[in-house]
Amino acid sequence: MSEAVAVKQHVTENPLNVLIFNIALPALILFKLSGPNRLGPMGALGLGVFFPTAFGLYDFYLRRKANPISILGFVSILATGSFGLMQLDSKWFAIKEAVIPSLMGVAVLASLRTKSPLVRTLLYNEKMMDVARVDQELAARGNTEHFNKLLVNTTWLLACSFLLSAVLNYVLAKIIINSPTGSVEFNQELGRMTAVSYPAVVLPCMVITMFALWRLLAGIKKLTDLDLDTVFKSKPEKVTAKPD
Repeated sequence: MSEAVAVKQHVTENPLNVLIFNIALPALILFKLSGPNRLGPMGALGLGVFFPTAFGLYDFYLRRKANPISILGFVSILATGSFGLMQLDSKWFAIKEAVIPSLMGVAVLASLRTKSPLVRTLLYNEKMMDVARVDQELAARGNTEHFNKLLVNTTWLLACSFLLSAVLNYVLAKIIINSPTGSVEFNQELGRMTAVSYPAVVLPCMVITMFALWRLLAGIKKLTDLDLDTVFKSKPEKVTAKPD
């Protein structure tokens, strides 16, 4: 990977940029530009959907790959825009908000039957940890099978986080979105839900994910007797040659 591509990937991985393009900008556009004297409901909805869509496509362009969760997230954004443009009943938004996270949870569980379970992509990966060293220690101590069971338990915790997200998203949509699609009020409610979804939905799910990561790390430490400084992958220091 070239240094330029690595820098660009850092832009899409930056949590602040993720918040800006996926939450802050869409919410602001739906709140402020939906009036008839500005973009109007349909124009604001289209522009609001554009930013997270463009951000996701740009990230895919840099990585040249996407996992099922990324694909379902992209489908969710397209569904939001399509439902709004087709002016479907607002109940479909509540259903969509529940179905997408549920499908993500199913994808996490289904990946257990593949060669690359999503828990390895999300938590146990070479970007975060020294996977080769951990696998070597597990094999040397005869704990590989115990570790595989730990990964299965961690996967179930991740699936539970998506299930919680589905329930919270559905409840929020039913409470917040009540106006007919195609109206200024609907766009403002959609913007309000976009803004509220982060603290109300993402943070509780993040707590479960962090708990899953903590259990995974505790299990790795117990099964390999490696300290966390060794488990987490550290970048080698650059050595500058001294002139003779």
